[in-house]
Amino acid sequence: MALIETQVDLYPYNTFRVKATADYLIRISSPEDIHELISTDVFKSNKRFILGGGSNVVFTDNYHGLIIKSEEKKISVINENADEVIIKASSGVVWNDLVTECLKNNWGGLENLSLIPGTVGAAPIQNIGAYGVEVKDVINHVYGIDLNTGNELSFNNTSCKFSYRESIFKHQWKENIFISSITLRLSKRNHVINYKYDALLNQLALDGVTIPNIDDVARAVTQVRQSKLPNPSLIGNAGSFFKNPVVSSDRLSVLKKSHPSIPSYSFENQSFKVPAGWLIENCGWKGKRIGNVGVHKDQALVIVNHGNAIGKEIFQLSENILQDVKSKFGIELMREVNII
Repeated sequence: MALIETQVDLYPYNTFRVKATADYLIRISSPEDIHELISTDVFKSNKRFILGGGSNVVFTDNYHGLIIKSEEKKISVINENADEVIIKASSGVVWNDLVTECLKNNWGGLENLSLIPGTVGAAPIQNIGAYGVEVKDVINHVYGIDLNTGNELSFNNTSCKFSYRESIFKHQWKENIFISSITLRLSKRNHVINYKYDALLNQLALDGVTIPNIDDVARAVTQVRQSKLPNPSLIGNAGSFFKNPVVSSDRLSVLKKSHPSIPSYSFENQSFKVPAGWLIENCGWKGKRIGNVGVHKDQALVIVNHGNAIGKEIFQLSENILQDVKSKFGIELMREVNII
């Protein structure tokens, strides 16, 4: 069985670069490792947290329990024909490495999700998305192991109950399933190109591209993300900290009366997304710093660690932002980042 490490420094395993330790940590390299782990006393007597790339978590204290970290990294073709391919990726694969591999093979569907941090195992949990594409659009199946029974599980796309940044794995199955792999259905030709977003159109124009292919889109998405979001290797952060809230058309009409310039984007079921970054910026938080933490100067959605911040400081800053947005706009923001 894989080694269960004790008193593990979590600093290298979270992109906020928060100092914390875990009582126990195990690196999973195969489904067999999970089956063996379930029978151990350490597993039975401790709470647990499944850690991917550490790009979506804030440790507010030392973790008194077991961290389970997936490190199996396999990508394989399951089935294909002239038009499409079904690939399988293990949960420990770095997400952007998967995107790069797909682009190398001219497999379309993931290009808009370029440079999203994290691992494959975390992608269906969060239903990651960007620029008009969500991972639910291409997921075929999610495979995992029930941590309570050891049973092998399989979820088709419908049973994952995907919605905006949501899935069944964030609720009913939270910390009760170890996602071992996913399968994706991707195009091999006649790719559907999603690029009708102002930021992408502007970048493609700068690149001199008028009819983009999937490589052009991936390159534009990467350039836009790099220009908007700080590099966690240079300053600690977890990318977008808050979800864009969704409001009804009636609620939006009320908001526009007191805030005529509030932007909105049509969503599903006659509802609208309101950019959380705009709400936060209009509460005066963009670029603001309090001690070791602050809001990024270029992107109000991003909370940053200016150095030596502890998790409690990051959490408290997010609380202050939530309260201010609710007070001014009557909207309750939700965090994308896991608070542990």
